[in-house]
Amino acid sequence: MTKSALTATLLAAKAERRLTWAAIAQAAGLSEVYTTSACLGENALPPDAAARVATALELGPDIAFALTEFANKGEAASTLTKEPLQYRFQEILYVYGPTLKALIEEKFGAGIMSAIDFTMHIDRVEDPKGDRVKIEMCGKFLAYKTW
Repeated sequence: MTKSALTATLLAAKAERRLTWAAIAQAAGLSEVYTTSACLGENALPPDAAARVATALELGPDIAFALTEFANKGEAASTLTKEPLQYRFQEILYVYGPTLKALIEEKFGAGIMSAIDFTMHIDRVEDPKGDRVKIEMCGKFLAYKTW
């Protein structure tokens, strides 16, 4: 089963059962961000978590197995997305990418923030001028090796 077919099946089952990503993540026993990412084809779940997701969505063992298969990360992404929310994240990198790089290197030295040893949380923050999206990313610093 392709990741795109898996995702379509999961989204249909999620809608049919009126489940939230939070409920699916709770069934998986993993974070909401990671579980959603796996269901959208960008990560793989451990077998036990995959089985729990399939059960919560009333889907079979073939779906649970497909959830455990490794992903080709970013494969579904276009070079330049036209989807507004995803484009705004690209825009953030266009505008603040050099700043992020400069500040991380000043604080840690030459290197990168891992997207593998990484966590992310998304919260809603009420604000009288309009609610805010709060995104917290925490990735291990990986120094560039010299040899």
